Amino acid sequence: MNQGVYYGTLFRNGWEVASLDQVTYPKCQKCKSGDLVPLSDFGSQGASIQFKAWVCTNPDCGFNLKIRNGDVYVDEPIMSGTLHANRAR
Repeated sequence: MNQGVYYGTLFRNGWEVASLDQVTYPKCQKCKSGDLVPLSDFGSQGASIQFKAWVCTNPDCGFNLKIRNGDVYVDEPIMSGTLHANRAR
């Protein structure tokens, strides 16, 4: 497993200082070279949904695992976000 970095908070002598902690992500079992990283999204009512999808960091692999309405989808086609039209709010 490769290691990623996330931002954490450490208190030293009453002062808040930034710290970097190591976090590990699982290896992609399809390509064996990328890591699976989690993605989050927002639901239709605006609530945060953590770990809605896991995707491989190897762009040549494209493995992805998504949860939608309680169903699990594997290896759905990945489309470019440049063609996405923004919703009116």
